[in-house]
Amino acid sequence: MRDQIKITNVINPFNKEITVSADKSISIRCVLLASQAIGVSKIYNLLESEDVINSLKCIKKLGIKYKKFEKYYKIYGYGINGYNFRNNTKLFAGNSGTLARLILGLLINSKKKLILTGDSSLSNRDFSRVITPLNTFGANIISKNNSLPLKISGTEFLRPIKYNERLGSAQCKSAVMLAAIKTPGITIIKAKKSRNHTELLFKFLKIPIKIFRNSRYDFINVKGLSNFKGFNYRVPSDISSCSFFLVLTLLSRKSTLKIKNVNINKTRTGVIEILNKMNSKIIFKNKRYYKGEQIADILVKSRKFNLKGINCPKRLNSSAIDEFLIIFLIAAKAKGISSFKDLGELNKKESPRLDIAVKFLRKLGVKVIRKNNDINIYGNPNLALKG
Repeated sequence: MRDQIKITNVINPFNKEITVSADKSISIRCVLLASQAIGVSKIYNLLESEDVINSLKCIKKLGIKYKKFEKYYKIYGYGINGYNFRNNTKLFAGNSGTLARLILGLLINSKKKLILTGDSSLSNRDFSRVITPLNTFGANIISKNNSLPLKISGTEFLRPIKYNERLGSAQCKSAVMLAAIKTPGITIIKAKKSRNHTELLFKFLKIPIKIFRNSRYDFINVKGLSNFKGFNYRVPSDISSCSFFLVLTLLSRKSTLKIKNVNINKTRTGVIEILNKMNSKIIFKNKRYYKGEQIADILVKSRKFNLKGINCPKRLNSSAIDEFLIIFLIAAKAKGISSFKDLGELNKKESPRLDIAVKFLRKLGVKVIRKNNDINIYGNPNLALKG
């Protein structure tokens, strides 16, 4: 495989308006929740990425029909006990940690056995963080070395749990919340701050949920065994997909870009806050709410020689977890030193992102000092790619 590409054309100044692809996190959650609803759900602007397609294939194997139309998908649900499948059914999650972890929560009451698999990358990731709480409900999830493949045996005799999520993982929190739907009584969750798409969807669907907050934790109570109706939902654009175009514009000459209808959920906008602390001056226009999610148009202008380094607050790590690699590129072109701390969670994604980022920056000729999970990036506004 080639480890380099050659770019021969330089981008000219531009003034454009674009729309980027739909939010993956919300797309997967909509598919899984629609599979548990009673009746037909219509999901507009569903992201047709590999992870979302694998989500659709998984619910089909669980006995849920879906149909693609020109502008939306229809998913035909039969309620929280509506899955119908053969014993030892195999589900393939591909490379999606979100799909693999969340769907486990919906399988804890299964009377039949299932096997959950994934690709080679996902099969190297740690699943103990969801196996432990889901087994506490009463399920029996078996694994070698806490990784895929998983053998799943559910139970009809589920019991609510008290769960303390300490990692800031929305996947773990959401898996427990979905399991709570299947469980009698009230499941109590104390969760370190992370993205809250599942909570907002629960509220929209009128799934019984109560949320209390302080500066560090969310306290979530979910009452189980409540069916909910099929729903219509238009998935907003993904801020992670936006980040590439934001950085491109910031580093271009005399350019302006508007990105329309973007999800600016506060648990996802760490990338904007970090870039603005680096003097980018990105602004939101036409802010509004859609079924709990905040949506806006994002306006960004060139700031190529005005960017400065940052001592990044650790509180922003979870809300920028998927955008740090692109943030590092801005740090490489900014004036001064940028410091980022406690980024170990980056290496627990589908690839060791922190390791890859450090290697990549050094290949570009950027000075990077790393100590465990902390890095300092020495920016250079005149940085040019090595030939």
